[in-house]
Amino acid sequence: MHHNNGRQQPIEINNIQFKMKIKGTVKHQKLSGGFWGIVGDEGDNWRPVKMPEDLKVEGLKVEISAEREEGGISIFMWGTPIRIIEFKKV
Repeated sequence: MHHNNGRQQPIEINNIQFKMKIKGTVKHQKLSGGFWGIVGDEGDNWRPVKMPEDLKVEGLKVEISAEREEGGISIFMWGTPIRIIEFKKV
């Protein structure tokens, strides 16, 4: 059995990714000119590739469904890149 310290990772079967459920708080990061991220309740940092405008509120509590964003080069050395599929404010 594989244990990952309770951190939620996407499951891949035949290169098909499944959605992750993430709860956390929106934070504006000041690195590299600034960008929006989500600090998960479990301490993980998530960097949405295209943050919805409705979520660009410092300190906003959210629940999102997301997929890991593979590939792509980023100047941001913070968080795991994700693509938000669904979200709600909590």
